[in-house]
Amino acid sequence: MKRLVPLALLVAAHHVHADPKPATKPGAPPVIAGVSPVLGDFKIKNFKFTSGESLPEVNVHYTTYGTARRDAAGHVTNAVVIMHGTTGSSTQFWRKQFIEPLFGPGQALDLTKYYVIFPDALGHGGSTKPSDGLHAKFPHYGYVDLVQSEHALITEGLKIDHLRLVMGTSMGCMHSFLWAENWPSAMDAVFGLACTPAAITGRNRVWRKMIIDGIQQDPDWLAGEYTKQPRAAMLAAGQIFALANSAPLADQKRLATREVADKEVEDGEAKFSASYDANDLLYAFAASFDYDPAPELGKITAPLVLVNSADDFINPPELGIAEREIKKIKRGRFVLLPATDTSHGHGTHSWGAEWDKDLKELLTSTAKR
Repeated sequence: MKRLVPLALLVAAHHVHADPKPATKPGAPPVIAGVSPVLGDFKIKNFKFTSGESLPEVNVHYTTYGTARRDAAGHVTNAVVIMHGTTGSSTQFWRKQFIEPLFGPGQALDLTKYYVIFPDALGHGGSTKPSDGLHAKFPHYGYVDLVQSEHALITEGLKIDHLRLVMGTSMGCMHSFLWAENWPSAMDAVFGLACTPAAITGRNRVWRKMIIDGIQQDPDWLAGEYTKQPRAAMLAAGQIFALANSAPLADQKRLATREVADKEVEDGEAKFSASYDANDLLYAFAASFDYDPAPELGKITAPLVLVNSADDFINPPELGIAEREIKKIKRGRFVLLPATDTSHGHGTHSWGAEWDKDLKELLTSTAKR
């Protein structure tokens, strides 16, 4: 994996806050536990990608909740960053199964105590991405680039030099490992959900490669210059994505007849095609090429908890990767949630009630006395 280099060598940046009023359009961040969101955009000038390509400016969009608290020296003491998954954005967290167990009074991420930051990764959501206009001429990014831009947002944009917690789901979980390796003293704790700390190979690489090839080999993709989404590619991508996010026991119970199962497929196909852009998908799935934290896990000094699910198609427990690699982390702990007829497969990362006790325990154990 290409290592992260000092930020000053990669970017020159300036920071801009967006309108702090709660947004009202569909998909906008909600008021959570009585706390209104603040939306912002961080502009990074002359961003150099590890591929050697560059853009004169990239934007990292973000949402925050709560109030940053500073100590006598002016350092923020209560900041939490939560990073999303591949093809997602911070909007994936605006669901009751994530919000309701976590952010209320006395809960793990009580917004009266914490300042919570949700970035949209470069290439995703409201941040700079291929579909903004460059299409397949967009610079080819990897996870190193995404983590560099997230780090720039936190340190240069929000002026935060230490985080109470680094947390992420799926791709965001992988980013958490890169954060912990490259800035080991910059956080009190790390909480990752639904990933493994090793290079993406085997079946995990295969299903991603299927989506990449399906887009590039669709004649309607037109080398990225399509005027309407390439139908066959988007259909295949949606189908593969649905399988990757399935939960066998729960799906067998939930989709109990052929008719119900068929409707699930048909509705999912239509929703997926209407929700995603082919170039954005292509870049997002290709980006994991430079992810491999395994050789340097011993650099992680912060207490770290990794939570996976036994019914996760993407990170199947029988591989034993998480159990093996977590031993390299001095204060690392691995939690495997069981598969049941009410569990959620890979998507368990978004169901806070399944793992909020582990998160609360981590925060309690790392609290400054």
